[in-house]
Amino acid sequence: MVNALWAALFLAGLLVAVVQGRPEAVTRAALDAAQGAVTLALELVGVMALWLGLLRIAEEAGLVRLLARVFRPVLRRLFPSVPSEHPALGAIIMNLSASFLGLGNAATPFGLRAMAELQKLNPHPQEASEAMCTFLALNTSCITLIPATIIAVRAAAGSAAPTEIVGPAVLATSCATVAAVLADFAFRRLSRSRWPGPGGG
Repeated sequence: MVNALWAALFLAGLLVAVVQGRPEAVTRAALDAAQGAVTLALELVGVMALWLGLLRIAEEAGLVRLLARVFRPVLRRLFPSVPSEHPALGAIIMNLSASFLGLGNAATPFGLRAMAELQKLNPHPQEASEAMCTFLALNTSCITLIPATIIAVRAAAGSAAPTEIVGPAVLATSCATVAAVLADFAFRRLSRSRWPGPGGG
């Protein structure tokens, strides 16, 4: 679908350029965009290395574990079907804690491990359990305190204050997380009212 959309946009631009008698403008714009993309990618390498290095130090210093201890009581309420000492809850906490700090690379292994552990608790393996849906909603909308990738892109693009995005990013991701939790709660209640059988893991 996305490929078809991009193809349609390109053909529309090419058609307009031909009608206006300026087909060379399309070629020049395509070459300039390709050159700009390569330049931006190379500039991102240094900025991302710096941020990820700093965040890795924070992780090694125990900041992720500190966040895990802070949010453990809240997550116990969000995942009532997961035993408090089950490895799934620990993996979920570590995944979300890493996401809070913008450690996407560190969060991914914990997310995969959390899903694998939740699947072990799933009484209906052929479909996602309630706990798996809740974790997916939280994972995709997680509050990000340090949006390292966006900061790096802004810095590479020449922004005078690339970290100004931190406040709006925290606000936006907080709203997204609240909306995700409310939607998950509403759909869970609706599902239970329509199919009052086993509610899943």
